[in-house]
Amino acid sequence: MNMATIFVSVLVWLQFKHFVADYLLQPAWILEGKGDFRKSGGYAHAGLHACGSFPAFYLIGIDGTRLVVFAAFEFVVHYLIDHVKAVYSHNHPYAPRTFAFWALHGADQMLHHLTYSGLLLMIMVDASTLVAIPDPL
Repeated sequence: MNMATIFVSVLVWLQFKHFVADYLLQPAWILEGKGDFRKSGGYAHAGLHACGSFPAFYLIGIDGTRLVVFAAFEFVVHYLIDHVKAVYSHNHPYAPRTFAFWALHGADQMLHHLTYSGLLLMIMVDASTLVAIPDPL
C-alpha cells in the first residue's frame, strides 16, 4: 500500500469516527458535562474520540508509545475545544437559526478536523517507523 493510500485511509477513518462520536454518541449527560471540569461528560466524550482513533493508527503500524502520545494529544485537544465552545455557548446562547450559532459550530468542527491534520502530520514526520509501510530498499 502506498503512502497516499494509507494517509487518505486514516483521514477517512478519523472523519467517520468523528461523525459517529460527535453526532451519534452524545447522550444528554455527555452534552451537559461539557464546559464543567467537575463533570464526566466532556472527559468521556474526549476519551471516545481518542479511543476511536486507535484502530486506524494501530493498523498502519504505529507503535504503542506513539499510540498513547497520539491518543493523549487528541484527548486533550478535543476536550479543550469542546470545553471552550461549551463555556462560550453558555455565556452567549445563540438560536440554531442564527449565523452566529452556525459560525461557532463550524469553527468547532474545523478545529477538530485541523487536529486530525496535526495527527497526520505527526505520522508523516516519522513515517519510517510505520510497520505497515514497506521499506523501499
